[in-house]
Formats: sequence, C-alpha cells, structure tokens
Amino acid sequence: MGAALTLGERGRGRTAPNPNVGCVIVRDGRVVGRGWTQIGGRPHAEAMALEQAGAESRGATCYTTLEPCAHRSVRGPTCSDSLVEAGVARVVAALGDPDPRTDGGGFARLRAAEVAVAVGIRAEDAQRSMAGFLTRRTHGRPHVTLKLATSLDGRIATASGESRWITGPASRAHAHLERARHETILVGRGTWEADAPTLDVRLAGLEGRSPRRILLTRHPRAGGGPSPAGSAMHDGSEVGPRLRGDDGRRWEVIASPHAVADLPGGDHLLVEGGAATAAAFLAADLVDRLLLYRAPIVIGGGLSAIGDIGLPDLAAAHGRWRLHDARGLGGDRLEVYERRRS
Repeated sequence: MGAALTLGERGRGRTAPNPNVGCVIVRDGRVVGRGWTQIGGRPHAEAMALEQAGAESRGATCYTTLEPCAHRSVRGPTCSDSLVEAGVARVVAALGDPDPRTDGGGFARLRAAEVAVAVGIRAEDAQRSMAGFLTRRTHGRPHVTLKLATSLDGRIATASGESRWITGPASRAHAHLERARHETILVGRGTWEADAPTLDVRLAGLEGRSPRRILLTRHPRAGGGPSPAGSAMHDGSEVGPRLRGDDGRRWEVIASPHAVADLPGGDHLLVEGGAATAAAFLAADLVDRLLLYRAPIVIGGGLSAIGDIGLPDLAAAHGRWRLHDARGLGGDRLEVYERRRS
C-alpha cells in the first residue's frame, strides 16, 4: 500500500475532478503491475496497472488507495468490472469512494464475483494523499494550503518592505515543488502590486506544471496594474474578470476567500501571500494545511506574516492545528500543520 500511495502522489494536482489514485498488483510476492491516475483523470490507476500486469493479474492481489469505481463512463469501463474480468483474487483498498455513483458499489461488485476485499489499510495516509478530491466532496471547495516564509520572529519583510530572500534556496525549491502539486495558486492585491509575482514552477522538468493564478481583490484595477482582459469568467457574484499580467499569463480574480469554491478545474489551492490574505483565509476557516518555512534570522520591527484573524480569546486558538511533519531545509526549518476538523 505504501508503494500505491507513492504512485498516487505522481498525479496530485493533475487529475481533477478525479482522485489521484495509486495501484499496485502483486502475484506470488512479486509486483506485476503499477498504475496511477493519469492527467485529466484517465486512464484510472487500476486500468494502468492491469494493462501492465496482463495475464499475471489472474489470482493476484490488487492494492489500491481508493475503492475501484463502479459507475459507467463513456471514457472507459468501470475498474471494479475490469478487476473481476482480469481474474484478480483479492483487492486491498485504503478508502471507500465517497462519490455517490460508487460509494460501496465497487466493493459490492467485487464481493459478488467472490473477490476478497479488505478496506482501511493506511486510511489516514490515503486521506492525506487525496485530500483535494475528498475536500471537494465533503466541503464543496478545494483543499487549501497556506504557505508562509518567515523569520524566527514571524516577519515576512523588513520595516522598509524588503522580503527577498528571507529563506534559503532549499526552502524556495521545496516551495516550487509544492506549486507543482497544486492546480491553482493565490495571492492578494498587495503582493500582486508590490512584487508582480509570476508564481510559476522553476524546477527543471516541472516547468509545465505551473498552477493557474488567482488574485484576491475587490478592486481589480487598483494600483495601476494590468487591466481586465476578456469577459467575466463565472456567473457567481464573487468571481470577477480576468487580468493579464506583464508576462502575458492570465490572472483570475475573486472578491472573497469563499469564492474559491466557484473556481472550476482544481481541487488543490496554494495561498502564498500576503499577511491580509493569509488572515482572510484563516478567519474564514478555509485553511486545511499550513506550510511554515522559518529562516534562522531575527528581523524585529518588520511586517507580520499574518494579520488579525478575529479570535475572540486565546482559548479559541488552541486545539486547531496538529504538527504533521518537520524537517530541515538547508539552514531553514519547515513545519507542516494540518487543521483539526471533526
């Protein structure tokens, strides 16, 4: 299952609206097929693994991070039917599929064909891996990661506004990898006007995975920046016009954090700045994951990383976040926190 989870990560940020599933087929202790959901959602992971395994699928065990689909599509057969037809003897899944078109139907189809089924293996890891798909199904919006790069005393710039660079090259490379794992990326108007960020992926081999750019602002013409280009992108009242940046790439404009739910085509959103935008998403309780890059420097009277988020008292701040990962990145420190939700 660990190998299947790793394979599923290859598709993260590239498979929406489908989940980024990973699959491994094992026969007689030997891996005979590997698969992961391809760009755009097809082929599914199981289909790719079955094609690789061929006749060796018969009598094998299939490890998959999500329940094999049971709903028919013009884009291909159901994975549950394909597994039955291939003669797979056992299916081990991390999670059931919450999509109402499957939701237990895949397991039922397998069991009806006398395929042994086990569910719940490394479920928490699978939930984390497919957080975008699951958040969309549960909350009707993308999974939101907030990225902050700060000094030890929580500053994102000096008092004069100087901010390049607080963290070192290892942290910046890791941040670019995170960009490659998200379909969309967002900054606020202040960051857009001050830094003119490109928000692209500048890692060799991953340049083509630069996310769509979103600007959070109620005033798209403010600051004398790029003017709106084209018509409104959505009928929703909080989704505004498109802007075209100096590099020719488009920016899509929204007027409030809640409007991210109306943005089509993405289940993962990376919020990169600035302090007011970070505060707006935190105040709206829309942040699911926090990436905190901290450099071993002290700035003092600079710009704070986060503005007021409207907490009524200190007690309300406790119990909201849990540390998932911590590591060194060059001389910097990365901490990854996840929002505790019922």
